[in-house]
Amino acid sequence: MEPSCPIGIFDSGYGGLTVFRSIAELLPRYDYIYLGDNARAPYGNRSFETVHQYTLECVEWFFRQGCQLVILACNTASASALRVIQQQDLPLIGPEKRVLGVIRPTAEVIGRFTRTDSVAVLGTRGTVSSGSYVAEIHRFFPAIKVYQQACPMWVPLIENGEYDSPGADYFVEKYLGQLLAGAPGVDTILLACTHYPLLAGKIRKYLPENFNIVSQGPIVAASLADYLLRHPELANGLSKNGRKSFFTTDDPADFNAHARVFFGTEIASAYVQTAD
Repeated sequence: MEPSCPIGIFDSGYGGLTVFRSIAELLPRYDYIYLGDNARAPYGNRSFETVHQYTLECVEWFFRQGCQLVILACNTASASALRVIQQQDLPLIGPEKRVLGVIRPTAEVIGRFTRTDSVAVLGTRGTVSSGSYVAEIHRFFPAIKVYQQACPMWVPLIENGEYDSPGADYFVEKYLGQLLAGAPGVDTILLACTHYPLLAGKIRKYLPENFNIVSQGPIVAASLADYLLRHPELANGLSKNGRKSFFTTDDPADFNAHARVFFGTEIASAYVQTAD
């Protein structure tokens, strides 16, 4: 039997399932392992050091499962931990392995969506405070003005099933009002958290009609497909049986109940402890 070499997809909770869904739709032949670190979620309000520690523990868990490629489908982990993992940790624990994030693929294409060269980034406090999106977008589109808005209540609302409630309307209107008051000319909103697509309908309600709302799933999926084409030595070593496995660091029954909303189908997960 050939050894399994799945693609690892990581998030602090459920949100990364929206990215996983897009990846699996575009690249259905590959094997995948998804891990949600639900026991320690959310990451958005934690320190850089804590996010790095948690993310690295989960990346090492993926490596023990045979993964050679791990996607951090989590904006906070991508903003706070990815660079340190790539530059400092991987040379020591897996120089032949690859860990990719969701910020760079999004920054590479965001300029295609704006007509006014003004973009707003909505994210967790951790993502916003890192400044990662501002730096990455300016690397590819120096002329674009980038505004940011932290939306700390959105993830708790979504993870508690309140994304379609009147309470969610209050916080969507509140944060968008704060953003628009200080962001003249913006015509494009980037949902820089993988949870936020579940609020896209309400977000649209409080924006002018001509606004673009950009979700990351299709962008990250297309970027991964391109990456694998450019790195056939990696792609050829990945197992391709169309298998999907789901794991959580918390209660599988609770994870399964929430996951359908994000992934679009019923799933069956298993409990794991990531740290040795």
